[in-house]
Amino acid sequence: MIAAQPSAAAPNPDTIDHFVYLHVGWNDYEKLLAMRGESSVPRITYLDGVVELMSPSRYHELDKKRFARLLEAWSESAGVQLEGYGSWTLKNRRHKRGAEADECYTVGRVAVDDRDRPDVAIEVVWTSGGIDKLEVYRKLGVREVWLYEHGTLRFFALRGGKGRESYVEIPLTELLPQLPRELLLACMGEPNQTAALRALRAGLRGARG
Repeated sequence: MIAAQPSAAAPNPDTIDHFVYLHVGWNDYEKLLAMRGESSVPRITYLDGVVELMSPSRYHELDKKRFARLLEAWSESAGVQLEGYGSWTLKNRRHKRGAEADECYTVGRVAVDDRDRPDVAIEVVWTSGGIDKLEVYRKLGVREVWLYEHGTLRFFALRGGKGRESYVEIPLTELLPQLPRELLLACMGEPNQTAALRALRAGLRGARG
């Protein structure tokens, strides 16, 4: 069974993400990953027998890249160790889940191997619809999920022990409590990435002094 991309008002295909859904078993999900290879698209999410193939719009990718550049520039300035892993494919066969974040990071450490997990997964929400990413990540062991959507940034932290995992929304990231959230959001509104980075550096200088 295949479901097409949800309807959207914008006629320009560059402004919307495109989704296709397939009902497949775990082995077929892994075959799809192998067929795609090292390409970054489509991004493939798996939840309980449903595969979501998502081709991000150009604007989705611009937001993702700008946010990553800002976060990494801030971490360097603040002396915070962030290791970026891009759209690292996270899988759990037992729980029938697989995800590829827009960006993901470990904080203060380097991932040991593919069985390790990032500490933070960042998802840009550009087009409505799609699989519930928090439900996917719930059994993948990612400590925080950040959702960036059109000028807003929300943080979700994993709570509970095995079998009782759930995400709760928190006002600020617990892994990076010094993160200048409002400054980052203001910089996301700049006209281009270079201007955004300049605004970030100016804002950080002003905060220091």
